[in-house]
Amino acid sequence: MSAYIFTGPTISPRLARAELGAQFLPPVKQGDVYRVALKSPDVIGIIDGHFEQVPAVWHKEILWAMARGIHVFGAASMGALRAAELWQFGMEGVGSIFEAYRDGTLVDDDEVALRHGPPETDYVALSEPMVNMRATLLAARDDGAVSALAHDALIDIAKKLFYPQRTYPAVLAGGRDLGLAEAELVALERWLPTGRVDQKRTDAIEMLRRIGTLLAADPPPKSVSYDFQHTDMWEMAVRLECPQE
Repeated sequence: MSAYIFTGPTISPRLARAELGAQFLPPVKQGDVYRVALKSPDVIGIIDGHFEQVPAVWHKEILWAMARGIHVFGAASMGALRAAELWQFGMEGVGSIFEAYRDGTLVDDDEVALRHGPPETDYVALSEPMVNMRATLLAARDDGAVSALAHDALIDIAKKLFYPQRTYPAVLAGGRDLGLAEAELVALERWLPTGRVDQKRTDAIEMLRRIGTLLAADPPPKSVSYDFQHTDMWEMAVRLECPQE
């Protein structure tokens, strides 16, 4: 059985291969799921994906893949967003980030966005996603590294930053500008190296393990409850994005 996984800054292929034997591809963009689905794998997993300057993966190409009998999973980043939008159609979302979007606790796409380096750097993260900051600052509060008041103020500072500018130094600087207690900010700085939570990676690993369990069970093809509509817009999009097909 075969699986193709789109990943990037959340978890590198090297680390991901320790969890699942699969074909690992760069962050997904528009048309990629369609092209991979033509290979008829058993599973497609989406972790990271492009947006803004590069068109994001279509919802409809995911629906098309599932209608072809392919199990499609999503977690952590773009995968969590698409799974929260398509779980009712059968896309399998995994992890707390997916659940927060599905349940409406999170609504903004910028919660999972980050700035990252080019492919030759393994898409190294250059900023911190808001979902990770939320999990980290909650853990810091629970561990007593910051008070509830400072926690709330730092979350507000982080959320107001444009996503490429979200880093812990920037948030701490914002806390100092706001006049938060220096002792608390120093305590947080000392706590971060060992206490920082990478919720996106945790969710990605959970998804990889879930896929591994599924593949080990030799599942039947995905069954969906909808009839995929080959609309004129769909056919045009396929021709434009995949002229070689």
